[in-house]
Amino acid sequence: MMLIRPVESRDLDGLEALAIRAGIGMTTLPADRQILALKIEGALAAFAKPEERPGDDYYLFVLEDSGTGRICGTTAIHAAVGLAEPFYTYKLGTVVNTCDEFHIYNQVPVLYLGSDFTGQTEICTLFLDPDYRRDDNGKLLSRVRFLFMAEHPERFADKIFAEMRGVFDEAGYSPFWEAVGKHFFHMDFAKADYLSGIGHKQLITDIMPKYPLYVPLLPEAAQVVIGKVHAQTRPARQLLEAEGFRYNGYVDIFDAGPTLDVFKADIRILAESGHYTVSAITESEPSHGPKMLVTNTRREGFRGGLGRLSLDEEGGVLLHRALAEALGLSVGERLRAATLDAQ
Repeated sequence: MMLIRPVESRDLDGLEALAIRAGIGMTTLPADRQILALKIEGALAAFAKPEERPGDDYYLFVLEDSGTGRICGTTAIHAAVGLAEPFYTYKLGTVVNTCDEFHIYNQVPVLYLGSDFTGQTEICTLFLDPDYRRDDNGKLLSRVRFLFMAEHPERFADKIFAEMRGVFDEAGYSPFWEAVGKHFFHMDFAKADYLSGIGHKQLITDIMPKYPLYVPLLPEAAQVVIGKVHAQTRPARQLLEAEGFRYNGYVDIFDAGPTLDVFKADIRILAESGHYTVSAITESEPSHGPKMLVTNTRREGFRGGLGRLSLDEEGGVLLHRALAEALGLSVGERLRAATLDAQ
C-alpha cells in the first residue's frame, strides 16, 4: 500500500536519493544533504507548531511504499512565502504604443518583476520516482495536500499557487535563462537553480534586472518558452488545472515556467471532501465505487492513502482493514475523504 505521511528524520537517505533523481529544475528539492536535513527539521517544527495561522512554515510529506519501506515521492506546502526572504516572479503584461499620424498601434508584451505572491501559500516539491509513476500515485501526491489544508484551513492563506518547471533540455540548457539571467550572473542555469535551492535566493534576485523586460527584444527561442512547462511537468500541470488552478501570466524568473493559482475555496477536491465516522473495519475492500482519497484528521500523525469506501445505513464508513491500519484509524474515529477524480 502507498502511504502519505509527514517527513521524519529517518527519511534523509530516501529524500536525498529522490533529490538526485529529480535533477535540474527542482529548486525546492536540491541534492544537498545538509540542506535536506534542514528542510526535514523545519517540517518537523511546522507540523508541531500549535498556532493555527499561516507563517513561514514548510510542511513536507513523503510517499512511502509500506510493503518495502521505500520513500518514492515527496510533496510539500509552504504556508506563506516571502515572509523570511523576498519571493519574486515575472508578471506578463502589455504596453500599448500608438501614433495616430502614421496609423501605428502596437501591443507589446512586457515582463515586470514583482512580489505579488507574498504571504500566499505555495504547493511545491512534488516529485514521484519514475519507478512509481503508475496506479494514481501522482494524483495521490498532488491532491493529498488539499485534504490536509481542508483539515487545518487556518494554517494556510486564501490564495494557493504553484510554480511549474519551465523548459530546459537534458543538459540543463534553458532558453530563457540564456537570454536573461546568464547575462547578469555569468553562470549556467543548473548552477543558478542549485544556488537558489540551497538558500541563496536573495543573492540571485538582488542581481536580476529590475526594469521591465520587453519580450520582443528577447531571442525567439526565449520568447516561445514563456509560460510553457517542461515535458515531464505536463501531468502535474494537468492535475492542478483539473482542481481549478489557472495560469494568470506569472512566470518564474529563471526559466519562465508558469505559475498557476486558485482561491483555496475553489479547489475541487478540498470543497468536495467531507468527514465520515468509521463504523466498522472489514476484511475486504468494496469492489465497486469510485476510488477515494482518504486521510485521518491529525496534524503530526497525518496519514493519507487511496481506497474504496462503502457506507452503512446510518452513514458510517465501512473501512478496509489494510487502509484503516495504514491511516491509524479505529472504529468510532473520524476520517476525511473525497473522490480522487471529479465525477
